[in-house]
Amino acid sequence: MVIGASRDDPTARVDAMVTAIDPRLGAPTINRRGVVLVTGPWLAGVTGVVVALRERLPQRVVESSDLAPGDAPTAVVFVVSAAAPITESDCRLLDAATEDTDAVVCVVSKIDVHRNWREVLAVNRDRLAAHAPRYRLVPWVGAAAAPELGEPQVDELVSTVREQLADSDLARRNRLRAWESRLHAVAQRFDRDVEGAGRQARVDALREERSTALRRRREARSDTTIALRGQIQQARVQLTHFARNRCASLRSELQQDIASLSRKQVAGFEAYTRDRAEQVVAEVAEGVDTQLAEVAETLGVPPQAPPADPTPTVEFAAPPLKSRRLENRLMVLLGAGFGLGVALTLSRVVAGLAPRFAPAAVGAGIAGCVLLGLALTLLVVRTRALLADRAVLERWIEEVIASLRSTTEELVAIRVVLADSMINTEISASDEVENARVADRVSAIDTELREHAIAAARAAAMRDREMPTIQAALDVIRAELGEPGIPSIDGRGVAGPDSRGTDGEKSAGGGASESVL
Repeated sequence: MVIGASRDDPTARVDAMVTAIDPRLGAPTINRRGVVLVTGPWLAGVTGVVVALRERLPQRVVESSDLAPGDAPTAVVFVVSAAAPITESDCRLLDAATEDTDAVVCVVSKIDVHRNWREVLAVNRDRLAAHAPRYRLVPWVGAAAAPELGEPQVDELVSTVREQLADSDLARRNRLRAWESRLHAVAQRFDRDVEGAGRQARVDALREERSTALRRRREARSDTTIALRGQIQQARVQLTHFARNRCASLRSELQQDIASLSRKQVAGFEAYTRDRAEQVVAEVAEGVDTQLAEVAETLGVPPQAPPADPTPTVEFAAPPLKSRRLENRLMVLLGAGFGLGVALTLSRVVAGLAPRFAPAAVGAGIAGCVLLGLALTLLVVRTRALLADRAVLERWIEEVIASLRSTTEELVAIRVVLADSMINTEISASDEVENARVADRVSAIDTELREHAIAAARAAAMRDREMPTIQAALDVIRAELGEPGIPSIDGRGVAGPDSRGTDGEKSAGGGASESVL
């Protein structure tokens, strides 16, 4: 209640009436100025109306730029052009201008130019009444404040404004309107707190971020698993093919070496073959390590160090070159027969030539034939032995290559499995770190969502607790103002329909932040 205020002061009486409903209702903090505000949309003829009214009214006539924040005029003259009916934006402009003022006069200007101004005025009256019930009783007049020809036509406007200013109940109605604006702003603030447009947008963004983070984590884990499986399978196939190619290449090399092998080189061929097999194993091991390191790099895992275990040794038996007694005997027998046959044939030839040569020459020829036969015998035996050794080595090479292939494929399989295990371990460790990071973010989002839910619940509880009081005060004020559609009230202020005619353009300034209400 207003302490110490005069009972004849209409402002004090209105404040006492409203605060009697609830003492916590803070009074509007406005600066009521004894001026007439003339406003309207652009090019509506506001300046001409201002000039005309200043010449005929004793009160000060101002435009919106002449009022400071918190100032409220005693009356408002709203000017619109007769060129076209008012729009929704024009209605909102009027709402802002009459936020704390009940005395309003609407003017259709430039009636000297637009002959259909009466139709425009009728449309304007209907649209404004439909916009807010408080405007149903607002007087409308036509005027030509600055006509192109003739005298200004503002007499009706001046008389209407004077009637509004001369109303003995004007101060009370303006105070009631200021109270309505104040309480309406508080009600809108409660609605905004409950609806929480910004909060709801933040909640939607948080929920989207939460679902996106979880979805990306699942997709990343699935993609990593698929990529690892594909890379490992590809590496296994490529490395196995590489090992088999190296074994096939070594077979070709050794077969070429056997084809040009001499008798003296047979004994050292086994050591040479073992060295070449070990080289192939080392090459395959190096190729395996290189490709598996590339796989790790592709998957974003630190390159894996080669295993400390030595490369496997190729196990195979020595070539069976010494256990051929029967074969050697047969080769000697065949060689001797061949050499003897050659010697006898040549001896007959020499004997046929004997009458022509001396006996000593014939004897030397026969001896030479015997030696030649012996040499051919030795040549046949050695050649046959070399060919036999080459045949043995060729069969032995197949066994060596089979053993080498088995060893290299085992090497590939073991190292691929080991690399798969090590890469899986690294990826699992990375997944744990990423899972922890995502879990922390999801937990933070859930915490913020709970805070927003609590804030919304508190705002709803506050509105539910305070809105009955505010609604009761609004009903009393609107009934006092005599707005159409508001029933008369009893001593407690029976609720009537809530006609919030300002469509959210009113600010929550003034006394909206002075108290809980």
